[in-house]
Amino acid sequence: MKTPQALMALIDDGVIDEVLRPLKSGKEASVYVVRHGDDVRCAKVYKDMAQRSFQQRVQYQEGRKVRGSREARAIGKATNYGRKQQEAAWKNTEVDALYQLRDAGVRVPEPYGYFHGVLVMELVTDAEGFSAPRLGEVELTPAQAREFHAVLVRQVVLMLCCGLIHGDLSPYNVLVGPDGPVVIDFPQVVSAAGNNAARTMLLRDVNNLTAYLGRWAPGLFDTWYAEEMWALFEAGELHPDTELTGAWTPDESAIDLDSVRHAINDAREEALIRQQGREAAEEAD
Repeated sequence: MKTPQALMALIDDGVIDEVLRPLKSGKEASVYVVRHGDDVRCAKVYKDMAQRSFQQRVQYQEGRKVRGSREARAIGKATNYGRKQQEAAWKNTEVDALYQLRDAGVRVPEPYGYFHGVLVMELVTDAEGFSAPRLGEVELTPAQAREFHAVLVRQVVLMLCCGLIHGDLSPYNVLVGPDGPVVIDFPQVVSAAGNNAARTMLLRDVNNLTAYLGRWAPGLFDTWYAEEMWALFEAGELHPDTELTGAWTPDESAIDLDSVRHAINDAREEALIRQQGREAAEEAD
């Protein structure tokens, strides 16, 4: 395999020793298995901005902080410099989120650093030491589905307590390690307090997981974890150790409960369609 140009600088600088094999290629980035000494890690190489759509990112970028006033003005004017800064900010967001979430106890890959636009991090493996499968690739028992759902809901709570929402959480952004689920892919992470679509994205994230895991444990379809945690978050009562019940009582004087349920079911159906589209796109790559 020819070593990608983006990784040659890391080899030259001694950050990694060699590239072992490609691991995954998606719309946003390609991931490679690399070696550093005796450690096997992975390196995420982001694709050029010419190959990616900024239009799809607008809803995610609302509420994000830009590191300098010059950069903010350039991004606002959509100059060439601004587009480069926007691209850099998009990548830096994932790096910053990984470090913040790791420190908060969220089950994410251990980041080892960001070098020349490449994110080097832990390679999540299964019990045999092979690259861990994604949640959407494994068969589960009802008990496993309920357990994984509980673990992942807890990760969403921890993220929300950090003021962050994944924004694209699905069975294909979760790896299954020997100790359970690990959440990956954070370039689209959303500010819970600064994005007007934050609640919608939180509900979509949790509903995506419920839609998938509910195939094995249908009782999950009768839970309202996203609505419950968002209500607690808005009230300032959500904490990392908050025990959720999955129950939620809407204000029926202001909300049509049937419409809410239909909207959630529609979101779950949309999640399945999005999963199938993602699979087709990755196969095309």
